[in-house]
Amino acid sequence: MEYPKAGLKYLEHFTSGLSFIYGIRRLIFAGHTQFQQVEIVDTDLFGRVLFLDGKIQSAEVDEYIFHESLVHPAMLTHGTPRSVLVIGGGEGATLREVLRYQTVQRAVMVDIDGELVDLCKKHLETWHQGAFDDPRSELMIEDARKYIFERTERFDVIVSDLTEPVEGGPSTLLFTQEFYEKVRDRLDPEKGVLVVQSGTSAPVYSEFLASIVKTLKQVFRTVRPYWSYVFSFQMPWAYVIASNHLDPLEVPVDELESRMKAQALGPMRYYNPRLHHAMFVLPNYLLEHLETKGRVLTDENPFTWEA
Repeated sequence: MEYPKAGLKYLEHFTSGLSFIYGIRRLIFAGHTQFQQVEIVDTDLFGRVLFLDGKIQSAEVDEYIFHESLVHPAMLTHGTPRSVLVIGGGEGATLREVLRYQTVQRAVMVDIDGELVDLCKKHLETWHQGAFDDPRSELMIEDARKYIFERTERFDVIVSDLTEPVEGGPSTLLFTQEFYEKVRDRLDPEKGVLVVQSGTSAPVYSEFLASIVKTLKQVFRTVRPYWSYVFSFQMPWAYVIASNHLDPLEVPVDELESRMKAQALGPMRYYNPRLHHAMFVLPNYLLEHLETKGRVLTDENPFTWEA
């Protein structure tokens, strides 16, 4: 059911020092699942928007920037991924981008919140575009940590599209060294690639990114942070690729173009082969923060965002 609510405003408290206000044309859904607070709204500027635990997760106006940035550098670094694991990604848009690859035979999506996935299936059709119904897709409503620790199957690419760790949230122990060691074991030992959604790379909020980089370096030989600017997030956003055998910076532009053509990916709205290497060029402040901020995250001492 849709609820017309003219003149509403949505107040997002990003941290104690920063809040955002959104003009809302219509409230689509507001409620709690077993794991988190969910709001889906139509906004004046960003179109339809998904908020989880009071924080913006994805907006119709530019979700393609986030999801293309998250998926394609890792997938094209591998080149011919056949099996892919998506951790989180309830909207289905990460799965959508993975399934663009002709070589993908199996795409497993593991999300702990089945209620959220059902809401996204119903209300965020332009995000998933039927990805859940693709015969190559397998949706597992399960704790990703349990899945990673208890399964033995391996994947060519693993995409971590998790919500950021907040107190009491479901993803706190999904960014730790112990977790990434098990993720490494779930990757193909010859060409496996991991990519992690890593939060904002803004000057005053880069500790989470720096911590992820430091943690991944305990587990993988090659760790490459990169970024894009996501308009609806109103700040630059970061991602990290990690691998023991492949390096996204060692794939030349002409090879990226060849791989895209071979996969018949079609036109994209954000990512392109010439942008690929530029995404890994970081400003001086961020290079400094990656050295001076953050810490190795462990099960005993994980990261928790403080609002």
